[in-house]
Amino acid sequence: MRYWLMKSEPSDCSVDDLAAMPNQSVAWYGVRNYQARNFMRDQMRVGDKVFFYHSNCAEPGIAGLAEVGRLAYPDQTQFDPANKYFDPKATPETPRWFNVDVKLVRKTRLIGIAEMRSHPQLANMRTLQKGNRLSITPVDPREWAFILGLL
Repeated sequence: MRYWLMKSEPSDCSVDDLAAMPNQSVAWYGVRNYQARNFMRDQMRVGDKVFFYHSNCAEPGIAGLAEVGRLAYPDQTQFDPANKYFDPKATPETPRWFNVDVKLVRKTRLIGIAEMRSHPQLANMRTLQKGNRLSITPVDPREWAFILGLL
């Protein structure tokens, strides 16, 4: 089992939005970074644990626990010319972009980025590194356990 932090803008899909969705599950669509895509396509497995992270908002931070509910499959938004995630180089025969389904486990108290940075145990956490802008990052099992202890 692996551990991940997956960022979502609350204006697009918040943890509350996820809680209101059928089966409390959402396709993690719109990822257009090759490294993040490769994490989903090549490494994520059903049952992997996820920190659901609110980004690009007034108070960014971990807002919930989730898990991977479905293995990677082609992101349908890449094929729709009317969609902002359209990719003219992608075809159904040779898709470029993939997503996984993410299923809510539970909403948590918000663990803001400032709180995360205040703990030396998280000093090497990838998402906290200067210049990191990836929407999906692996989480070390020790970091995962430490953050669970904060909840």
